[in-house]
Amino acid sequence: MPRYTYLCPLRWADMDANGHMNNAVYNTYLEDTRFRMFSDLVPDDPAERLACNFVVREQTVRYARPLVYREKPVMIEAWVEDLKGASFTIRCTIKDGETVYVESRTVVAGFDSIAHRVRRFQEKERAAIAAFAA
Repeated sequence: MPRYTYLCPLRWADMDANGHMNNAVYNTYLEDTRFRMFSDLVPDDPAERLACNFVVREQTVRYARPLVYREKPVMIEAWVEDLKGASFTIRCTIKDGETVYVESRTVVAGFDSIAHRVRRFQEKERAAIAAFAA
């Protein structure tokens, strides 16, 4: 299965009082991964960008073990499941080798921010998304 890999840097400021990465920052790590994975789909023209937008419809995060701050980036693997006409699911694992810190499932939908409604994917979008599908 084709997977996208992102080496995500950790920030000192992302730690909580227990010395672990704060649970809330994992959502930012997942967002960074999605953006990098599909950055080619973001139009240069701001008006087109609004018409060809994406929104998160649902996200589930399972915290497996605490991640402690260090200089070395953490690996995030992402892949696509369940590609439909107007939505798809991204699965992500934040890990080091076999050590898994977080697993997530995110449902993303195409969205037209001008018309304020869900939209179907264009062919070039479907091809870019399908490149990471099982």
